[in-house]
Amino acid sequence: MWPLLACFAGLLVLDRAGFGPAPGARGPGVSFLLVLLLAFGALWWGLRRLGAATGSRSDVPVAGILAVAVVLRLLALPLTSSLSDDVYRYLWDGRVAASGANPYLLTPDDESLAGLRDDLWRKTAHRDLATVYPPLALGMFAGAAVLPWPLLAYKLALAAVDLAGCALLLLLARRRGSAWMALAYVWNPLLVIEGAGMGHVDVLGASLVIGCVWLLVGGSRWGRRRTRFVAAGVVAALAALAKLVPLVTLPLWWRHGGSRQSRRFAVGAVSLLPPATVAVLLWTRGVPPGLVEYALRWEYNGPVYEPLWRLIGALRLDLAASGVVHLARVIFGGDVEATPWSTLYSYAYPQFLARIVLLAAGVVLWLRLWRRRPEPVRAAFGAFAVVLLMSPTFYPWYLIWILPWAALTGARAVLALSATLPLAYLPVVTGMPYFPWVYGAVWLPPLILLLLARRHPEPSSP
Repeated sequence: MWPLLACFAGLLVLDRAGFGPAPGARGPGVSFLLVLLLAFGALWWGLRRLGAATGSRSDVPVAGILAVAVVLRLLALPLTSSLSDDVYRYLWDGRVAASGANPYLLTPDDESLAGLRDDLWRKTAHRDLATVYPPLALGMFAGAAVLPWPLLAYKLALAAVDLAGCALLLLLARRRGSAWMALAYVWNPLLVIEGAGMGHVDVLGASLVIGCVWLLVGGSRWGRRRTRFVAAGVVAALAALAKLVPLVTLPLWWRHGGSRQSRRFAVGAVSLLPPATVAVLLWTRGVPPGLVEYALRWEYNGPVYEPLWRLIGALRLDLAASGVVHLARVIFGGDVEATPWSTLYSYAYPQFLARIVLLAAGVVLWLRLWRRRPEPVRAAFGAFAVVLLMSPTFYPWYLIWILPWAALTGARAVLALSATLPLAYLPVVTGMPYFPWVYGAVWLPPLILLLLARRHPEPSSP
């Protein structure tokens, strides 16, 4: 554990000395990322030592593990939000919501919000777009925004939720007979740096998902109570109200257990999700425009998306799609400038076509998962893997959704990905092009591990 703590102390020293990542600051940014990579080496060393020293779940000192987790997060809390400026957007959206204005309709540049502007507004990115965050996340942002030190308050709250999720994951791991493997999540440098360090709200949603799975598998004294599945449904709904990703897992968890348990889970989820959805739709008079913009425009580091849209462009399949639209217009009639033809022509470009292909592939993979009826841990792992692999956007902190389940199931390719994903920051801190070299550095090592694991499979986790 000491090498890992030393690495995070080194990150804090670099940050306080002004050697943190920044656009154009090539040397400091690379130094910061190198120390972060060393932290992954320290984690791997610690896992090997603990795995060799403990053969049963009772031998793992849960209190000691959590104590180290607390220290890691305390070291990360003072870090400047230099790898990502999302936390400033969170606090701005929270300020807008706390003022009674509508962050789903008003962009930060809207003149009606001029009275709220200060240094926080200047640090806020994408000021031409309204918020995309669900109600629970906005509530957390708003709660922090009204406090005297909003950034610190928000990070402390997020770290507390994170540690609660870590504790529940350790309990889950003990039930599966491999508590030491949970350290691959609890002490993971990616989780610590993106959570307590950069303040990404994904930690809130992922921790709630851990709580839901803990309830579903009969954690602790809840196991004999009828309310356990109702509570699991409520927690699952809260996870989706923190970020929308858990929506893909709710139907899979609903199928877990018998018919009574499924009904109770549905009651818990329905008690929150439909009312919150209706409230947002009424508040925004339709789908939030920021969410539409995110779905159509955002792209970076998608594992399949990045090579796919380039392949579509190289093969000129976008021209073929335009030809199909043209043929349909000739058959059915209509002017080029009129709808729906003008809209269809505008979407016949490689990036959008790649999105359509990935959406279709994701639906097929999810349906295969549905037919298998996986238990809750495997359901979370499979559903989040489908979403992340098929997504056009894969920022490093997105991996937090799948990391707990990769740790419990021993998915070494995903754990290796947590170490290579920070390299995706290289284009920002050095200015080097992303494709193909950074893309290859991020994705090739985990892919090789995955292929080796398929060739030489290990016994599955209990």
